[in-house]
Amino acid sequence: MEIYRDEKKRLYLEQILLTELFSFPVEENMEIHEYKRDDWIIQEGKRPDYLFYVLEGKAKIYITHQNGKVTLINFINDQEYIGEMELLHDVYYTKGIQASTKTICLALPMYYYRKRLLEDTKFLRELSKFLSAKATHMAAKYTQSLAFPLENRLAEFILQTSDEGVYKEKHVTVCDYLGVSYRHLLYVLNQFCEKEYLQKAGRNYQIKQFDSLYRLAKVIENK
Repeated sequence: MEIYRDEKKRLYLEQILLTELFSFPVEENMEIHEYKRDDWIIQEGKRPDYLFYVLEGKAKIYITHQNGKVTLINFINDQEYIGEMELLHDVYYTKGIQASTKTICLALPMYYYRKRLLEDTKFLRELSKFLSAKATHMAAKYTQSLAFPLENRLAEFILQTSDEGVYKEKHVTVCDYLGVSYRHLLYVLNQFCEKEYLQKAGRNYQIKQFDSLYRLAKVIENK
């Protein structure tokens, strides 16, 4: 993880309209963090010291069950918050959040900004919109396995998790997230390769036809 400082921080802040997010100035104590793929933004079970707002990149949310099994439960994209539940609740079990691409975040120290954030109507309005959209998305996700074939759901998953055109996720993680068998997943991946949507590259897959995958994924978006 890298913290932008001095000139690098200043140049990056010039590209951001903070007044669209907050009613009060946050530049003085706010930080900008950059995470590489697979860096942990938040460790599971450890309360974050910051409220994050994702400027660039993507991340994954994991939870560990009592039997030790680790499950991917959701994704985080740009213009979304990380740590908002810990900001709102004194007692909250923190999920593990891991960057899936290079991810750049605004990082506001909780100890310094918590009271002001919880009194800022502009921030709370934007946070409410985000939480509403997040809840709607999670509800829709659990109906997709019944409503759409694996081809559509896998295309969406590949586009969501790919990094610079390369798909690298472990098959067992994908099977668990999409609720399919290992055999069924391999069958559809092989179909994508035969149709030249993907090309096998060692243990990974190179995306060769983004448009074809977008068309399959779009079916779910237009449901």
